[in-house]
Amino acid sequence: MVKLVALYRRPEDPQSFDRHYFESHMPLVRKIPGLVRVEVSRVSGAPRGEPEYYLMTEMYFADAGALERAMVSPENVEAGKNLMSFAKGLVSLFYAGVE
Repeated sequence: MVKLVALYRRPEDPQSFDRHYFESHMPLVRKIPGLVRVEVSRVSGAPRGEPEYYLMTEMYFADAGALERAMVSPENVEAGKNLMSFAKGLVSLFYAGVE
């Protein structure tokens, strides 16, 4: 299993961000083909000081091939455009293998 992880830095307006994220973006993400499950975690603290991040989203796929196909799908392209409309400069994306 592999996953695409999105880390979001704290937005200037958390309420507006949350509204767009959960009402507009996540319904698009859930349509991505090959997506096995999605976990959204709200960052609640850090060992020292204020945490840099606000949200973490983990999108799981069966294998690297499923992830690659998902990344070029029209559904993912639409979700990506939506993401950049409200989270440009706030989000970092990376792939990770699940052990």
